[in-house]
Amino acid sequence: MKSKLNKSHLDQIVNAVAAKKNIFGAVFYISSDDNSIDLISASGNIENDSQYYIASINKFFVSAIILKLCSENRLDLLDKISKYLPDEVILGLHLYKGKDYSNSLTISHLMSHTSGLPCYLTDKQANGRIVMKELEAGKDQAWQTAKVIHEIKRMKTHFPPGKENKAKYIDTNHQILGLIIENITGKPINVVLNNLFRELSLTKTYVCKDANDKNFVPIRYKSETRHIPLFLTSTQNDIISTAEDQMAFIKAFFSGYFFSKDKLYELEKWNNIFFPFKYGIGIQKFYTPRFFSPFHQMPDMIGHCGSTGSVAFYSPAMDIYITGSTNQQARPNIAFQTMVKIINKLRS
Repeated sequence: MKSKLNKSHLDQIVNAVAAKKNIFGAVFYISSDDNSIDLISASGNIENDSQYYIASINKFFVSAIILKLCSENRLDLLDKISKYLPDEVILGLHLYKGKDYSNSLTISHLMSHTSGLPCYLTDKQANGRIVMKELEAGKDQAWQTAKVIHEIKRMKTHFPPGKENKAKYIDTNHQILGLIIENITGKPINVVLNNLFRELSLTKTYVCKDANDKNFVPIRYKSETRHIPLFLTSTQNDIISTAEDQMAFIKAFFSGYFFSKDKLYELEKWNNIFFPFKYGIGIQKFYTPRFFSPFHQMPDMIGHCGSTGSVAFYSPAMDIYITGSTNQQARPNIAFQTMVKIINKLRS
């Protein structure tokens, strides 16, 4: 693929991003399968190899491990989660309008956000609090998976599992998937993840474990930094990485490392979650309707994003991968605007 984007063009785009209000740094890496395009640019307080919090891209990693276990015939995506979890976890997990759906939940429901479970982070808890708002305000708190399970059983569910055309992005789902991985592998989820990072030679990627860790760029919320070590170290699946390591991971994913390349299309069972995103089975799609871009239709980008402006996406139509971060929780949309600019420059 002959690129119309060069290093100077990318530098201009990324420098402009870092100059925006409350964007203190940015990094973007663009590459193709054959490496005929392979460019990285960073600006502000982020460098090419800076480590940053990837936020919800951790779901992509957890889903990838589930898919690898499926490929190894150690589970089936349609298995009921009760096959792998103890009764004390399943009991009362999903009650909707007086009916108990706990034993109907499947692995696929969790991976595709069609479980209908409450979200421990963004939904209102029984006491009226919303954890995400507290974290954004700087109120740090630990959320081990056992605490997550206990709390969501007191919260309101959204819909029955697998209800047609219903999906809701729920952080709880991947916490439970972590328990299933632990049951099957006999290892804690953080160990399984760190072992995967070694397998893929992601040398600057790790699960958060040290409350005093200063290796990564501080998370930003508007003009302030957000220091939330209790939360990051409690989940056992929150991850620090780099744009280069993220690139290695997403290329491995779409090359079939976790799930056979000729079966990846099976994951593309899209449901709307929130505009401009749809969710499949373990993967997310960023799309732009034609009426938003009538002259240059944006290709679909498949992968995952995080609430801090972290991105790891692949465009099958253009054979282009984009990873990076703007490291700003209050304005994650800037990362997607940047991806659009990069794609448009590639096609100009």
